[in-house]
Amino acid sequence: MDRCDLDDGVSQLTAEETLKQYFGYESFRPGQKTLIGYMLSGRDALGVMPTGGGKSVCFQVPALMASGMTIVVSPLISLMKDQVNALTKAKIAAAFINSSLSDKQIAKAMQNAENRMYKLIYVAPERLLSPNFLAFASSAQIFMVAVDEAHCVSQWGRDFRPSYVKIPEFVARLRGRPVVSAFTATATPEVRADIINLLKLKNPGILVSGFDRENLHFSVRKPEDKFAELAAYLKDKKEQSGIVYCSTRSAVEEVCGRLVKSGYSASRYHAGLSSEERQKNQDDFLHDRVKIMAATNAFGMGIDKPNVSYVAHYNMPKDIEGYYQEAGRAGRDGKPAECVLFYGERDVLTGTWMIENGGDIEYPDEKTGKRIKKRSHKRLKDMVSYCSTKKCLRRYILKYFGERPKRRCGNCGSCDKKARK
Repeated sequence: MDRCDLDDGVSQLTAEETLKQYFGYESFRPGQKTLIGYMLSGRDALGVMPTGGGKSVCFQVPALMASGMTIVVSPLISLMKDQVNALTKAKIAAAFINSSLSDKQIAKAMQNAENRMYKLIYVAPERLLSPNFLAFASSAQIFMVAVDEAHCVSQWGRDFRPSYVKIPEFVARLRGRPVVSAFTATATPEVRADIINLLKLKNPGILVSGFDRENLHFSVRKPEDKFAELAAYLKDKKEQSGIVYCSTRSAVEEVCGRLVKSGYSASRYHAGLSSEERQKNQDDFLHDRVKIMAATNAFGMGIDKPNVSYVAHYNMPKDIEGYYQEAGRAGRDGKPAECVLFYGERDVLTGTWMIENGGDIEYPDEKTGKRIKKRSHKRLKDMVSYCSTKKCLRRYILKYFGERPKRRCGNCGSCDKKARK
């Protein structure tokens, strides 16, 4: 890959040299270098890579190599903080601008940005068209707008965010069109088409890496007593790191409390805790001071903990996309890991209620809201079918994402049962 001319005080390095110097990796993962090549050649790009596939490196490396600044659009404050903290530790000039900052802090960050002190700025989509940010961006030298969690632009996606639809308007108001790149972990063919069309990507280089994580073992259990089954499952795993996902805050509190009383090293994470406690609990888990994290789906975005040996879902998620993204946080070190889902009929009622009443999405209009909810119910039905099927679980997941897998994987609960017959 060619060296890029830099005018912002960053050394002229190849992609491989940049990867090693700033991120400590000797080589790229499959697909990363291809996507980086698209962006450095000035071409739009779409990367669909499963959780643990290294999406952030794909836009961070070209951001460091090219002249100008990269704006990263991200939907989650916690994800922005985690990535900026990691970049800062790697001595990369980066900042985030979101509602967690005071007006004074935002003003300081904007001033630093205007003085070209940052290579990457993370920003929430809702802030892009604010007068202050637009005034700054429209006069800045911007190499790329990278859209993380790009499935949020699609009404077919699991996390539709109306503000994502306005990203092309922001890009059109810049003084020159930058490279636009989009990244997501879990997107069906429908959602991928939406990303390209709604973000108005121009002749994008597209890379969809295989969704299969061969080291993960999938299974579904249908216990009468979920906690008793969970405790039995964890009995020989006390020295291993794992995540137990729950659908509600109250379930997190109950599971964490009962695990601690039963002698397990456990902590908790959900949006009802203070930011200080969430950070402390997250750090304790990342540094192996506690072994088990009981959490809602608020936990895990941007968390790169390689030695998670199991992910247990105490409740069924609302869709396959969410389940596969959360389950994919196991086994990032490439070693065998387990993904077990404890299914009960009440999970369907909880999922239905959350679709109708949960979340804080402001739909553009009532008709759109009804259409999106209808699609959410369809995804919930697909999730129930996964929990109920007697066929290969891995095949079910991979077919859902548009792949053509073999009939049996030999590494899931369903295949285990057939092998024993």
